[in-house]
Amino acid sequence: MTSDDPASPQLADFLCFAIYSANLAYGRAYRPILEELGLTYLQYITIVALWEEDNLTVRGLGEKLFLESNTLTPILKKLEVMGYVTRQRDPEDERQVRVGLTDAGRRLREKGLNMTLVKQTGLPPDEFAKLQKAVANLRDTLLEVSKGE
Repeated sequence: MTSDDPASPQLADFLCFAIYSANLAYGRAYRPILEELGLTYLQYITIVALWEEDNLTVRGLGEKLFLESNTLTPILKKLEVMGYVTRQRDPEDERQVRVGLTDAGRRLREKGLNMTLVKQTGLPPDEFAKLQKAVANLRDTLLEVSKGE
């Protein structure tokens, strides 16, 4: 096939590219909110995960965020310096480090950090929920398939 062949797949035909570029667009949409608070997107989702379940191990938090510890640790160090989280060795298992929100980390919700940009997508809430679930199912299926490799 040649690139001028109508049967040749175009970039817009790739689901992976649609998801990748949607992720970039989400990043741009979140940028003004996050800049106001001085956070990156990864810092933001780390705090959101801790709102959901506080006092997680670094490993548990990494699993929840799909991040390796070598990616997560610098994020946690920065959030600790900013006063939003604490990191402490688990007294029951010194090998584990537990991450918890500080009062300042909990207060970020009050500053509007819990925005999910549903309205900005232009989707009705029910369609947004269906799309979110479909993308999460796709992610989970791909992760399961890739485990066998």
